[in-house]
Amino acid sequence: MKRSLLAAGILVCAFSATASRPALAQQSKVGDWTIEKRAQDTHCNASRGYKDKDDENRDYVIVITYSEQAIVIVMIYDGWEWDKAGEILRADVGTDDADIMKKAKWEVMDKTTVRGIFAYDQSIMDRLAKAKRLTLDFEDDEDDSIEMQIPRAGEALAALKFCEENRK
Repeated sequence: MKRSLLAAGILVCAFSATASRPALAQQSKVGDWTIEKRAQDTHCNASRGYKDKDDENRDYVIVITYSEQAIVIVMIYDGWEWDKAGEILRADVGTDDADIMKKAKWEVMDKTTVRGIFAYDQSIMDRLAKAKRLTLDFEDDEDDSIEMQIPRAGEALAALKFCEENRK
């Protein structure tokens, strides 16, 4: 009797582990990052949101996705008040210890959101993976420049890669 219960338990565990693998490609967590493939998206994305008590408890959100052709980074900050969707801004992009690119193009999506679309470059992914902070230093606009916290980015990007390799 004990053996049949043990065998049944092992089968249930094995089935649930097997059944959960596709779910990992759909959504998982790495710290406070969410890695997911939403039905309306072509690719997986990694997102992280937080409130910064040192900045009037404002909301910060970052979303990263990539394909063989492009890396897309969306940054949302409720302290921004961009005037016009579609406007193109230029900003230097960096991490806590390295510059990633100068005068990168960012598109205003709405009053609190910008999106950067960059040609895929593994060195950018490597720099992001090692970073704890991502900074945007907008040209001629010190007030809107931002430093976003991205702890555990390397783990999140590894999970994003796994999701991307196993997406449906």
